[in-house]
Amino acid sequence: MICKLAIKPLIILSALTLFLACEKKREDGEAAALPPAVQAIAEDAPQAAAEEGEKPSDGDMLVFSSIGEPLNLIPAISSDSASHEIAGFIYNGLITLDKNMNIAGDLAKSWEISEDNLTITFYLRDDVLWHDGKPFTAEDVLFTHRFMIDNSTPTAYDKDFRMVASVEAPDNYTVKVSYDEPYSPSLPSWGLWIMPKHLLDGVPATKSDLQRNPVGTGPYIFKEWKSGYINLTANPKYFKGKPHIDRVMFRYFTDQSAAFMELLNGGIDVNPLTPAQYAKQTDTERFMSQYETYKYLASSYTYIGYNLRRKPFDDKRVRQALSYATPVNNIINSVMHGYATPAAGPFKPGTVWHNDALSHYPLDLAKAEELLREAGYAKNNKGVLVKDGKPLKIELITNTNTTRQQIAEVIQNGWKELGITVSIRVFEWGTFLNEHVNKGDFDALILGWTIVTDPDISPIFHSEGCKAGATLNFICYSNPDVDTLFDKAIRTFNTEERKGYYDRVQEILTEEQPYTFLYVPYALYAVSSRVRGIEPAPAGIFYNIEEWFVPKELQKYK
Repeated sequence: MICKLAIKPLIILSALTLFLACEKKREDGEAAALPPAVQAIAEDAPQAAAEEGEKPSDGDMLVFSSIGEPLNLIPAISSDSASHEIAGFIYNGLITLDKNMNIAGDLAKSWEISEDNLTITFYLRDDVLWHDGKPFTAEDVLFTHRFMIDNSTPTAYDKDFRMVASVEAPDNYTVKVSYDEPYSPSLPSWGLWIMPKHLLDGVPATKSDLQRNPVGTGPYIFKEWKSGYINLTANPKYFKGKPHIDRVMFRYFTDQSAAFMELLNGGIDVNPLTPAQYAKQTDTERFMSQYETYKYLASSYTYIGYNLRRKPFDDKRVRQALSYATPVNNIINSVMHGYATPAAGPFKPGTVWHNDALSHYPLDLAKAEELLREAGYAKNNKGVLVKDGKPLKIELITNTNTTRQQIAEVIQNGWKELGITVSIRVFEWGTFLNEHVNKGDFDALILGWTIVTDPDISPIFHSEGCKAGATLNFICYSNPDVDTLFDKAIRTFNTEERKGYYDRVQEILTEEQPYTFLYVPYALYAVSSRVRGIEPAPAGIFYNIEEWFVPKELQKYK
């Protein structure tokens, strides 16, 4: 996710934060054909290294690439990365994360937490305007709470708000939030996007014009959404100061190869790179003269998710066997070119919540065959696994993502050695999410999640999420012991005690394998070398995008 840092929301990623490394490489390029709204004024902007103390300049535009267009721009009712990416530029929460991943004020300038941890009093900024000029007040916060718990709002992010006992506004710039019981994610949960009461009150979210014409309080104002791109303009009245970059454009591509070709042609300024692109295509003189690259361990993980509503995936022995037959190290070495580390569970290695006693399932075909025999499968004379006369066939689906498609092929070959027939289907992002993920119409899929700062991952694995419609628990995982552990974990503020609960959750997930956890990737980015102000930190590189700038002599766009 770009720009604002997600504290609470969990989102589906395409593959993008503990900072490990930053590498600089530099491209001579030709101007590329851009959408009609873009007018380049220099084909080959001169390159210059950032100088210490260089004064920021206003102007220019940055063009970002993304795979797949947003589904809608009301972030509470979307769960895809493309939608949340745009939302990060447009909306604010009461709090956010700073570059060191510490909680900091956003729409709230300060807050107080009662001694019993049951009440948070937020003191709001009084200098914030919505993009249409209306003042932001406590009424917007109260409305956002009502909006999130309204049963007619099709959101997957309502849990935190349903935990609230009451919300009141003593005045226009004070909000008092009370809980009946201690709720450890309470403060981080208010990093969620605050919505405009004057535009949404009384309007069903699914019929609101904000789905395609959002109005927020953030650093950039929505301008237009045309086929293939979205334009944003700098907010001149942004409460933290007008961003230096005047315009931001998101261009949408069907696949990563097409985006990379446009990067090489000079039509993109910020582009996520596949491991193969980073390893093999960024060390040319042309590329290094025009772009700098950045690498750091991402706060995300990639996994295989199994539809537990369908046989044979309701049998944990089958899921365990598939994990033992998945060549994770091969995937990391061949597909990821080493730019990933194996994932043993849903928390980031090196963080307090990660259970270091656990490891990913090693490749062990003998163990996989033993488990499948226990589950009633045997190979016929053609080497095909059969149970009750039916061969074991699995359809593995993913979205149009080059890396994931390659991973699917490695998995297909790995499982084939067990006698399993695997077919691969690849869908455009919107179709993939709406017709298959949200409807539970799949056998197994390859996807990724962000790893958020607060460890409450219950929206993904709590049985309450096992229901029809847009839910984060679309595999329908259900375990009463895990539910109990989640419920206990959110009732304590003691880190050691809370970690004990999540350590046990990870042990159970390791045993039951509702996911085959694959890897935590490195975030790999190419950014135009004309951009200044990028300061890599534990939060990555996008946390201070409002401070990025392009020196006047390097500016490329009107």
